[in-house]
Amino acid sequence: MKCMKCGVEAVFQRLYSGEALCRNHYLRSVEQRVYTAIKSRRMLTPTDTTAVALSGGKDSTALLHILHGLEKRFPKAKLAAVTVDEGIKGYRREALAIARENCARLGVEHAVVSFKEFYGLSLDAVVRRVRKLKSGLTPCAYCGVLRRKALNHAAKRLNASKLATAHNLDDFVQTLLLNIFHGDIYRLARTEPVTTESGGRFVVRIKPLYEVPEAETALYAYLQGIKFQSTPCPYAGTALRSDLRVIVNGMESKHPGIKYTILRTFEKVIPAIKEETKCVELRTCGNCGDPSIGNLCKPCEMLQQINVI
Repeated sequence: MKCMKCGVEAVFQRLYSGEALCRNHYLRSVEQRVYTAIKSRRMLTPTDTTAVALSGGKDSTALLHILHGLEKRFPKAKLAAVTVDEGIKGYRREALAIARENCARLGVEHAVVSFKEFYGLSLDAVVRRVRKLKSGLTPCAYCGVLRRKALNHAAKRLNASKLATAHNLDDFVQTLLLNIFHGDIYRLARTEPVTTESGGRFVVRIKPLYEVPEAETALYAYLQGIKFQSTPCPYAGTALRSDLRVIVNGMESKHPGIKYTILRTFEKVIPAIKEETKCVELRTCGNCGDPSIGNLCKPCEMLQQINVI
């Protein structure tokens, strides 16, 4: 199989588009997809300070390298990275080392925020309390909410104007479907490539990889020789997201391109959902002061459930 661009031996074929690409053209195609998403969604300006949410996994590490290449074109732009140490025994230490190594290699400022310091408990400790409560919520439900708050705190500490998360196409589609499964229309309305909150209490979040399938970010990192953690989180299998991943990937294998079809469908209906939910008034969390739908924001509500606040 030959590259359709130059005739050199191809390393990858996109079943959903029919493209066969060599190493160089494949790498360029992924980078171009990210650049196009940034430009079309106006994710970045030439003077932004961007904090990359760097877990040490394939997606966030690939994103760091792609944005580093882009940043070099804009002298007034600045790039930094934030890693959340949730406190997962036997897992997070390797990821932290990899994150530090990649930042040192690129000369990127790196900040680490830990659950233990920020909330007073590691995720492992949170999970032990949650299991005693038998609330039905998975460790991932708590981790996702608490990690978002910690990331915002760290990004503000770096004076970042944008917080780039490495949600790829698969993540984005799964999140859309998860919000439907949970019946969370308000959160569905906010599932977009660029997310802002009123009042300026949250750093603007951008998702430059949202048009790139997970398998393609993994291949990009591999072909670039980027070191990343490949061990999955020990709690990941407990989440509903894991079930959805299997379902959507099964559909994609039978019907190549269906992930993009789901994405495009939601892009058309999200404006109507936003119109339906715009009457929801944001309050101020009675504990931390962050914007909230209820008296407490979701992180504080969860912390209250396990008697942290």
